[in-house]
Amino acid sequence: MQIEYAKVSALGDRKDNQDRAAVVVSEDAALMLVFDGMGGHSDGARAAETGLKVVQDMFMAATLPIFDPQGFLYMALARAHDKVVSLGREVAVDFRPRATCAICLVQESGSFWAHIGDSRIYQVRDGAVRKRSRDHSHVEVLIQEGAISEEEAQDHPMRNFVECCIGGDAPVPDMSITNSVRLEEGDVLLACSDGLWSGLSDDDMAEIGAPGDNNLVENLKSLSMKALSVNSPYSDNTTGAALRWLGV
Repeated sequence: MQIEYAKVSALGDRKDNQDRAAVVVSEDAALMLVFDGMGGHSDGARAAETGLKVVQDMFMAATLPIFDPQGFLYMALARAHDKVVSLGREVAVDFRPRATCAICLVQESGSFWAHIGDSRIYQVRDGAVRKRSRDHSHVEVLIQEGAISEEEAQDHPMRNFVECCIGGDAPVPDMSITNSVRLEEGDVLLACSDGLWSGLSDDDMAEIGAPGDNNLVENLKSLSMKALSVNSPYSDNTTGAALRWLGV
C-alpha cells in the first residue's frame, strides 16, 4: 500500500484548541481520525482526545486488513461514545463533554467512511470533489430538501447546530458509515473539522489534490491558512488529516 499523508491543526481565533487528529499507518491499512470537541460544552478537548484514543487503540490492536470494516467502525465509535459519556456522568446534561468526529479507514484499494455530526470527509479526484460526507445538522436537511442552497447554508443562522455527537446522553448516536469507496491512483481523502470546511467552497477544498502538485503537506497547510483567513476574526480550531492514494 503506497500512500502519502499529512495532518494539521491550527488554533484559529480561539483561546484553546479542542480538536484532535491522527493518521495511523501500517503495511495493510491506514486510519485517519479527526475529533472536534464541542466548545459550548465542558471539556470538549478531553472528549475529543478520549474519543480519538479509543478508536486509535482499537485499530492498533486489530488484525489488519480489517475483516469487517463497517462493523469495526460502528463498534469503535460506539465505544468512543460510551467512554466520553462516562466522563460526564456527574455533570449536568447541558455541560457534559461532547465531540463530533470523522474517521476514514483505507485498505485493499478502498476506503470506508464514518462520521458523527459536522466533521467531514472528502474524496478529491482530478482536481475536483468527487464525493463528500453529509452533515448531521438541520442545515444539511434543508439542503437535501432543496429549501436552501449550499451557498445559503454558509450564512444560515443554524449552521453551527448539529443533531448528534459523541458524549452527552447515553444512547449511541446516529452515525453514517459508507460501503467501500473505491480509490484510484492520485485520489486524495480529507477528514476535517468544521473549522476547515466552513466558509470554503468545494472548489477550494479540491485544492488539496490539485493535479501535478505532489506535496500533500504543503497543500493541507495552504488550505488551512485559506480557511483561517476567510473566517477571520472568528475562525474556529482548524484541523484536517489527508491521505493521497498512490496504489499498491
